[in-house]
Amino acid sequence: MKNITEQIEIIKRGAVEILTEDGLIKKLEKSISTGIPLKVKAGFDPNAPDIHLGHTVLIQKMKQFQELGHEVIFLIGDFTAMIGDPTGRSETRKPLSKDAVIKNSLTYQKQIFKILEEKKTSVVFNSQWMDKVSAVSLIELAAKYTVARLLERDDFSKRFKSQHPIGIHEFLYPLIQGYDSVILRADIELGGTDQKFNLLVGRELQRDYGQGQQVVITMPILEGTDGVQKMSKSLGNYIGIMEPPKEMFGKIMSISDDLMMRYYELLSDITVDELRGLGEGMGNGSLHPLELKKRLAREIVKRFHSDVEANESQREFEKVFSQRGLPDEIPVVKIKWKGDEMWLPHIIHESAATESTSMAIRLIEQGAVSVDGMKIVDRDCKLKGDREYVIKVGKKKFVKIVPQN
Repeated sequence: MKNITEQIEIIKRGAVEILTEDGLIKKLEKSISTGIPLKVKAGFDPNAPDIHLGHTVLIQKMKQFQELGHEVIFLIGDFTAMIGDPTGRSETRKPLSKDAVIKNSLTYQKQIFKILEEKKTSVVFNSQWMDKVSAVSLIELAAKYTVARLLERDDFSKRFKSQHPIGIHEFLYPLIQGYDSVILRADIELGGTDQKFNLLVGRELQRDYGQGQQVVITMPILEGTDGVQKMSKSLGNYIGIMEPPKEMFGKIMSISDDLMMRYYELLSDITVDELRGLGEGMGNGSLHPLELKKRLAREIVKRFHSDVEANESQREFEKVFSQRGLPDEIPVVKIKWKGDEMWLPHIIHESAATESTSMAIRLIEQGAVSVDGMKIVDRDCKLKGDREYVIKVGKKKFVKIVPQN
């Protein structure tokens, strides 16, 4: 096990806040002296079936704790998912059905072990204890916090002031998340910066239940490929960990140089010293950003796919974008043509190159769409159905359109 100084340097990498650092040092000192690893908890509500790189920021930090010899607990909030996390919400979140939660949970369990070591990871579900909590016990838990304290939360406060409804069940969410820490006797809980309130509730409940208080470590919310808004599937700026390797590689290559260094810090396996060296190399010009970006893309694709696919994705990228060629294989999509001419945004959406027609329009207006090598910026562009077309969407996606009568 590494000494305290070495562990602190690794733990602080990429972290926004540690509450408290003195508490962390004391827990590490006790762990080293007793040989008992710390219990490090992070919770994930299975709200969607797939994980994207934004979710893996916490999982990557869990991996670092795992490599330091500590016990990591991956908590799947199957019970809390049926309430719906109110964090950052301007309205009540629609609860998920039990069937949807179970289905999503199964995919989470498969995907997390692309990063974490399965034999050293404890996977738990908070329904294991919450399903057994009686109405009396739930009332006792609710009595440990006041409405005034809960309204200190920014999202609750804004909704209350604007007279947007707040469901009573939403007040239970942070209490149950905190109670999870009591049940697990967590030494450390990880969460995004938007989860700080919930994480601190865990500290207070542990104190109320006579336990030592967990250390709270908040991690940043990862920006998506646009470098502005947080990574989100609904915004179309996400990189899913189950995406095809070539698409994943291309998306990483599309990010800015500044964002690349942030991805290195939060997502890469390189050491703290290596990370520092990359920053220095970028600063003095001895390292070229393009090559560093390829290295990052290779590492991410290798993690979620394979070394062979990572190398093949790089070769394909260099052929398409460095040599200005076309991919070896372009997906062919047959589309039933509507009339003599068809609106380009509809064509792009029906080819599955974008998730919506509105997204296709935005890409056209941004100059990110070309047809047979010619950039299209007119959102009203229409194509005739008398021949085939090769359409390029963004910097990485090609599709061959075959009109059908």
